[in-house]
Amino acid sequence: MSEAKNRTVFRRILVPVSGTEADDETMRMACWIAKRDKSKLYAMYVITIKRSLPLEAEIESETRRAEELLDRMERIAEAEDYTVETDLLQAREVAPTIIDEAVERKVDLIIMGVKYQRRFGQFSLGNIVPYILKNATCQVMLYSQYTG
Repeated sequence: MSEAKNRTVFRRILVPVSGTEADDETMRMACWIAKRDKSKLYAMYVITIKRSLPLEAEIESETRRAEELLDRMERIAEAEDYTVETDLLQAREVAPTIIDEAVERKVDLIIMGVKYQRRFGQFSLGNIVPYILKNATCQVMLYSQYTG
């Protein structure tokens, strides 16, 4: 049996971006996988809205930053000769929103860039990544950019 027959094929890939240094390379990797499998590629950014504000509150600085980041993801995909559909969402919590979006879009793979963090002297993935790993109904791939 050939190796190609056993490989997993991803039809829909979601790339949640957060503005870290790993986002660019994560998008390049997602494009490579998407081209290989002829997948639909989605990039999303979630603006976190404080509970003291209405969910539909406009936070201009955050919206501008998010739009610039999503525009950059589109340029990266274009440079990789691929198309990405972008989405800007507002929510109280990022992680459940990513999971909801993945379920709604019937995503096969979530690819996330993670930033190396230390918390209390220990390596930490923060709160979002563990939630995604625990609750995703699809495969999850993490990309960590080495910063030397």
